Amino acid sequence: MALRKGYSATQIALHWLVAVLILFQLIFGEAMGTAWRAVRRDMVPDMTVAVWAHIIAGIAVLIFALWRLNLRASRGVPEAPPDRPLMMNAAKWGHWALYAVMLLAPITGLVAWYGGVAEAAEVHELFKPVIIVLVAGHVLAALYHQFIRKDGLLLRMKRPMD
Repeated sequence: MALRKGYSATQIALHWLVAVLILFQLIFGEAMGTAWRAVRRDMVPDMTVAVWAHIIAGIAVLIFALWRLNLRASRGVPEAPPDRPLMMNAAKWGHWALYAVMLLAPITGLVAWYGGVAEAAEVHELFKPVIIVLVAGHVLAALYHQFIRKDGLLLRMKRPMD
């Protein structure tokens, strides 16, 4: 696989699309919690637009994350800029943790909602603070590269460079 300077247009679009979808989920996810509590009380949930939007956005995150992983495997990614070993490991594991949550959160949500598995719902809810911490770390790392390191790393996610 050839060494890449940047990400493809598709990789960039998927990155920002998933970012918007995750932000949407974090802001508007409470309707789903209300619907789930109704299900747990053997009531019929109020299937509002917000509940359907949460389900559809979650499925989209799952599909787009799988697509991103496929592109990562087939096309590759640019090499990380050199840094201290601790920072390099944090970046590597931070990215893989984000991918894991982008896959596991929708899967556990679907298993809970469509399979009625309460334990999956509990695990699904645990992903909210995890994704907040991971996204915050991701954003802070990007800002560190942009304003402290000034290494142009953020440009790779703004426009294709290959």
